[in-house]
Amino acid sequence: MSREAWILVVLGGVVVVATLVGAVLLAVRVVRARRLLTSLGAGGKVAFYGALIYTIFPVDLLPDPIYLDDMGVLAGALIYLTRLAHRHRATTRRLPDQPDAPPGAGRTRRPVP
Repeated sequence: MSREAWILVVLGGVVVVATLVGAVLLAVRVVRARRLLTSLGAGGKVAFYGALIYTIFPVDLLPDPIYLDDMGVLAGALIYLTRLAHRHRATTRRLPDQPDAPPGAGRTRRPVP
């Protein structure tokens, strides 16, 4: 094999390993978000389990050595779960009978000694 062919093989291997590591890191982040599933409703559960099933099953849009589609699905699920969690936190912090207050309202400054 020529030197150029070896360089292409090595570069291809590095790309495959880098995308595999990225997919694993995203999968770990999605799994860590699992503890929020009870409060996020059915949409959060579908996004979580759908992303993990798509990543694990060998049937993909792209062949398995190319993990870019898996990374895209995992990143999309992570973004969706994060937005759901932020929305859930915002609704649980405010009491239902309280009027909406502008940002920073209710904060007081401590006197400087």
